[in-house]
Amino acid sequence: MANTIHVDIVSAEEQIFSGEAQMVYAPAVMGEVGIAPRHTPLISPLKPGEVRLDMGGGKEEFFFISGGILEVQPHVVTVLSDTAIRADDLNEAAALEAKKRAEAALEDQKSGLDIARAKAEIAAAAAQIAAIKKLRRK
Repeated sequence: MANTIHVDIVSAEEQIFSGEAQMVYAPAVMGEVGIAPRHTPLISPLKPGEVRLDMGGGKEEFFFISGGILEVQPHVVTVLSDTAIRADDLNEAAALEAKKRAEAALEDQKSGLDIARAKAEIAAAAAQIAAIKKLRRK
């Protein structure tokens, strides 16, 4: 029995990660899911947050995603997201500024679409800031 699963993390612009992991943790809409090798097939929407890969031997890799889709097959996990960023590349100042812009847009609401877009941007920025703070504690 294999003790790793192949993981692909793909953004709209590029493939961010492709490799083997012992365990994958992702922010599904209904709560965090953990995927081990030979997991039952699954497709789930993802919310903004952190994807964590347990590489084995105490090593972990972290990625921020803006939401997307998780596809699980017994030997392959694929994370598709509009935005996916390696945790080391996150910029807290930029995330805080994006959150402020979205909050200002929410106050200056013009239509239902503007409100929905601003709320989505606030959620994504808040998730990115939370991921940055969590990584600092490690």
